[in-house]
Amino acid sequence: MGDIKVRGKKEDEDEKAEVDIWNYVFGYVKIAVVKCAIELGIADAIDKHGSPMTLSQLTTTLKCEPPRLYRIMRFLVHYQIFKEEPVTQDSFGFALTPLSRRLIRHGERSMAAFILLESSPVMLAPWHSLSARVLDSGNSPFETAHGKDVWSYAEENPRHSKLIDEAMACDARVAVRALIEGCPQVFDGIKSLVDVGGGNGTALSMLVKEFPWMHGINFDLPHVVAVAPKVDGIEYVGGDMFECVPKADAAFFLWVLHDWDDEECIQILKKCREAIPQDKGKVIIVEAVLEEDKNDKLEFVGLMLDMVMMAHTKKGKERTLKEWKYVLGEAGFTRINVKPIHTVQFIIEAYI
Repeated sequence: MGDIKVRGKKEDEDEKAEVDIWNYVFGYVKIAVVKCAIELGIADAIDKHGSPMTLSQLTTTLKCEPPRLYRIMRFLVHYQIFKEEPVTQDSFGFALTPLSRRLIRHGERSMAAFILLESSPVMLAPWHSLSARVLDSGNSPFETAHGKDVWSYAEENPRHSKLIDEAMACDARVAVRALIEGCPQVFDGIKSLVDVGGGNGTALSMLVKEFPWMHGINFDLPHVVAVAPKVDGIEYVGGDMFECVPKADAAFFLWVLHDWDDEECIQILKKCREAIPQDKGKVIIVEAVLEEDKNDKLEFVGLMLDMVMMAHTKKGKERTLKEWKYVLGEAGFTRINVKPIHTVQFIIEAYI
């Protein structure tokens, strides 16, 4: 009986492998079709219509060729990105799901810009050099593909820089909302907050609106803050975080430190330590913490992000709690609190 059970388990594993392998053979198809749906504006059209749309209505609105659009929708319905609902006794329409609502370009929880960034030719090209990166400690895959690092490339290509800012704004809307709802006490007593690497200011504008007693400082590279939308209550400062950080009660990081190696993080954090009050100042870090919660349904996202860091940055990485404690300790922070929120990232508070 024991042999039969073992043999049965192996057969089950083999059958599962037969299915799973096809997800790797054609794994790119899902992201390509979802990107197609965003570019066509399928979710936007259905949202604007206010009710399920028939294929005929969709093709007219989007000016698409009907049989091809049907094949796209069949695929998206199969993966439950959209769903079919009856429109009349004899016809059905395509309706939004919670997932496709996140494909609406200007939706409250939209991730459309993030998907467009990660599926862009610029960001896809480095993945072809990932194995070379593992074998060699030289240039990052991004540098191999484009001849310069991601930040230099963005500075010279405003369109790509805008795409990065819009993608980061997608995550900011999700992460900051989770932070406000889950840990609002993090901002108690803070009268001024500098968002280091704040991009177009989405995160900071949400925080200043929620905590109006705070003065916000959006600090990023000059070419980034120059085009950031201006919001009341926020000061915009261009500069280099490796050289100096504007003074404030607290420094805030959202998905910034994972772009850099330990020594670079320590250098940045030391500049933050110089910028905040020695008695009550703190650094607030919103980043993934690997291997911290095995029951976290989003744990896989942190592991994926770590691969993104390997492909898109020179030395960036996602960190475990032990690794976070190391860089913060080396930068002179003696006490930290780590709290989960309902998103990919954790909240790390670090005190001098």
